[in-house]
Amino acid sequence: MALKSLRVLCQVDLPSGPIRMWDGSGGAFLDADGNIWRACVLTEDALDTIEMAINAEAFTLSLVISGIDGKTSNSIWDDYQAGNIKGSRFRIMIQKCDEFEQPMGDPQVKFTGKVDNLVFADAATDEGIRSSITVEITNRFTMRTLTSGAVLSDTDQKARSAVLNPGAPADRFCERVPLMRDKTVRWPNW
Repeated sequence: MALKSLRVLCQVDLPSGPIRMWDGSGGAFLDADGNIWRACVLTEDALDTIEMAINAEAFTLSLVISGIDGKTSNSIWDDYQAGNIKGSRFRIMIQKCDEFEQPMGDPQVKFTGKVDNLVFADAATDEGIRSSITVEITNRFTMRTLTSGAVLSDTDQKARSAVLNPGAPADRFCERVPLMRDKTVRWPNW
């Protein structure tokens, strides 16, 4: 079977259960494991934002998701009201599909982050109420801002990284940035 198309899959692991969405309007998408992915509509600039997050060009990801069904929206709202949303895992995956739009193998995880905030918006249309949710996601490279407006120190960033990614080597981001400030990058590098 030949590769025909790709699906962008988004999964949020909330306390009430995982919410699985795919970027499309063709109804539900059934993966190889029997999980149902609901259709949602990402805004036009969402793919650019996702690409920047995957390539580590952006340390935060802000997605506006619309077209969510009422049951899913209510489930997200209940978790939000209970204060259980922040810190939930958010993953973006790419699923390869064959010419019959059937999944080929397991999806590839391209981005993993934690939900930092949600912003709900409802708009009335001729077809009814249309809900959209802006999901703000941070990854391990996010430099946290303190209430005073200052950024976490190198020591705080290392401690935060050790908690978020305990099996990884020590975070040296704050050490490397000043070292790279005076470097010259030549292209192409022959």
